[in-house]
Amino acid sequence: MSMSPYLREGDRVGLRPFRLADGPEFTDRVRESRDLHRPWLFPPATIEEYEPYAAGLIDGEGRAGFLVCERGTGAVAGFVNINNIVHGAFRCGALGYGAFAHAAGRGLFHEALRLVLAHAFAPAGQGLGLHRLEANIQPGNTASIALVRGAGFRLEGLSPDFLHVDGAWRDHERWAVTAGMPLP
Repeated sequence: MSMSPYLREGDRVGLRPFRLADGPEFTDRVRESRDLHRPWLFPPATIEEYEPYAAGLIDGEGRAGFLVCERGTGAVAGFVNINNIVHGAFRCGALGYGAFAHAAGRGLFHEALRLVLAHAFAPAGQGLGLHRLEANIQPGNTASIALVRGAGFRLEGLSPDFLHVDGAWRDHERWAVTAGMPLP
């Protein structure tokens, strides 16, 4: 019996940690997905950019990164990172994610986000032991808003000039979900 490479598995996708060896596939997929990601997202497109990015997710404190892989083939369909993780009384993190063009629009990220929520809210030792996840999304990014809305996140407000993206400070809607909330 072989061990699964995934931390969490669904019917069509599995979540696994980033590896430095994933650099060539990840950066190829990023370059193929440039039109899908712009102007919302700028993931590392070269090995030189990928290595410190992945190392920060592998060894960094306060961050957890997951590759979303298609079950069966193992092809990387995208990524979900939980950034700015704070434990103690807050137990919160902020999501960052992106599907790759070949996987977009196939429902894989609806499944992947459910797996991330299960892992994030599972008790420490079985998961991250968080209580709250936030997603900060530019108002025009309708696909991302539909993803979190479909996963049960609630809109909490608008933060003007929240993040510096693509050379300017951008407004972001704040979406959040907490452990114990009824999810679809």
